[in-house]
Amino acid sequence: MKNRLLMLEDGTIFRGHAFGAPVEATGEIVFTTGMTGYQEAITDQSFNGQMIVFTYPLVGNYGINRDDYESIAPTCKGVIVKEHARVASNWRNQFTLDEFLKRKNIPGISGIDTRKLTRILREKGTVKGMLVQEKEDLNHAFDQLRAVVLPTNQVAQVSTTKPYPSPGSGKNVVVIDFGLKHSILRELSLRNCHLTILPYQTDAQTILDLNPDGVMLTNGPGDPKDLPEVLDMIRGIQGKVPIFGICLGHQLLALANGADTFKMRFGHRGFNHPVREIATGRIDFTSQNHGYAVDPSSINKDELMITHLEINDDTVEGIKHRHYPAFSVQFHPDAAPGPHDAVHLFDQFMELMDAWKEQQNNA
Repeated sequence: MKNRLLMLEDGTIFRGHAFGAPVEATGEIVFTTGMTGYQEAITDQSFNGQMIVFTYPLVGNYGINRDDYESIAPTCKGVIVKEHARVASNWRNQFTLDEFLKRKNIPGISGIDTRKLTRILREKGTVKGMLVQEKEDLNHAFDQLRAVVLPTNQVAQVSTTKPYPSPGSGKNVVVIDFGLKHSILRELSLRNCHLTILPYQTDAQTILDLNPDGVMLTNGPGDPKDLPEVLDMIRGIQGKVPIFGICLGHQLLALANGADTFKMRFGHRGFNHPVREIATGRIDFTSQNHGYAVDPSSINKDELMITHLEINDDTVEGIKHRHYPAFSVQFHPDAAPGPHDAVHLFDQFMELMDAWKEQQNNA
């Protein structure tokens, strides 16, 4: 087994064992706390450009299967684990994690102290890192790492470039793809929706010309402020069609209505995040993957209502427009992976579309 190094921009070096693709890579290092669901995490496009640290010590024991993809072409930069299972055992298993990463040209490192690395990220925040082969002279590699400028507008790298349908016989829902998880489409399809998936830069009139019953703003990677054209689109459709935003879609809905967002120290990634619905006091454990959040002090209370808060740190986890049929949540009600506590929000979206249609018919 070949050696591999994980280098952090602050000069820290972790020595471990190489698996996955035999390539070097650089990216922002983040950690996720889920005990399962590594395939969904690796293929989640919200991890675009990032190296994923799995805090659970053993990863890969049930292999890779056809059902748990959140995208077909993952764009994370690396996988970091305490121990990766070289043998996978599951009736759905198609190939091992190592084989999968080789196919997708993603490097991995195992055999390092992921608890120490996670503590560094919690104390210092997310940092740039590089996966390289063992080298005698690391000074040049450190210079390269520190000189790397992380990409902006990552959504352009993962959004579909052409519209496509996912036929159904029910409500006509337009899905704006910022790096969508397939599980969002799955939940809408389970409710018989006819889906039209559109590129992120689609303008408001093109969307309205499809005569949708509702619009879904999906999850995706990066800084929501990199997408000013999307804010114009949201302003052009809200009040004319119901809107449901998830994760990045939540942040964009907030920005479009005058709120501000900020980069979190180390973000929320995993599926053990408790969220309280303010109106009812209901507590849901949720799946989350975000490094940015909505600033509560920036919210115009005459326009938006905060509906959900994260119990641990009071992060804004949900908003609702006071005048238009639009709401959003920071977490993933599609829960892939994670608990299904919040899946009822898709039903709430269906009810919102029904109520809006009835209101328009009676107007």
